[in-house]
Amino acid sequence: MAESGVYLPPEADVEFPNPRTIEGDIVATGGNLSPGMLLSAYRRGIFPWFSEGDPILWWSLNPRFVIFPARFHISRSLRKTIRKNPFTLTLDADFAAVMEGCRDSWRPGQDGTWITADMFEGYVALHELGYAHSVEAWKDGKLAGGLYGVSLGGCFYGESMFTRVTDASKVAFAALGGILADADFGLIDCQQHTRHLSSFGAIDMQRSCFLDALEKELMKPTLLGDWGGLFPDFPSSRCWQEITGGSRFCQQNHADNADRASMVDGKGRFGSREESP
Repeated sequence: MAESGVYLPPEADVEFPNPRTIEGDIVATGGNLSPGMLLSAYRRGIFPWFSEGDPILWWSLNPRFVIFPARFHISRSLRKTIRKNPFTLTLDADFAAVMEGCRDSWRPGQDGTWITADMFEGYVALHELGYAHSVEAWKDGKLAGGLYGVSLGGCFYGESMFTRVTDASKVAFAALGGILADADFGLIDCQQHTRHLSSFGAIDMQRSCFLDALEKELMKPTLLGDWGGLFPDFPSSRCWQEITGGSRFCQQNHADNADRASMVDGKGRFGSREESP
């Protein structure tokens, strides 16, 4: 682990304790949030989560809450909302504003925000390097909701979402799921169990199975850069087109995940990091 004041470039490879050998969920403490350390952690299935004034805590949850983009579930009610076209959706149009929205949103059971000043700076740096991305939902020219996360290989690591207008973050997430499926992403890492994300088809996966799946996804090339330019027709995707056209292509039933049963184990430990509008 690097010292707290040492800047590590994105190509740096920082050694962390192997999550496979850890009994609990916390893998390490300390270090910093420079690009090299953050990316090294994500490649190992580890992410930072801590409160202002506390040391940086590095987590690898067991079980891990994940969505398989090819099995992304969109409810009937959300499909109806999408067909009404209530929001203008963009990619990487205002990453900092999305982080601010997530930081400033009140969530039940949380006395403060885990998006500290250092966390904010670290992820904005990842965005500027082309690794972190945001989805924005706009209503009447104002930011109504959105989400952000990190992309490596075929895995999108969701960090947080927020909403100011009903269904804004849900529509944004549904649009993201469609383009990730088309781009051959195999995993969306939701980190911890929430009822909100389970409605999209997320399941609990044993950590060892998650790390196996992540290793496979990291063999794929990373879509680095401005996703607004890489996906100029966003939110268009096969799933999106068939929703707006009335097809049922991406309205998956949760029973479709039955063949993943060997990877599912129990309930997640946390439930307040992602927004549940």
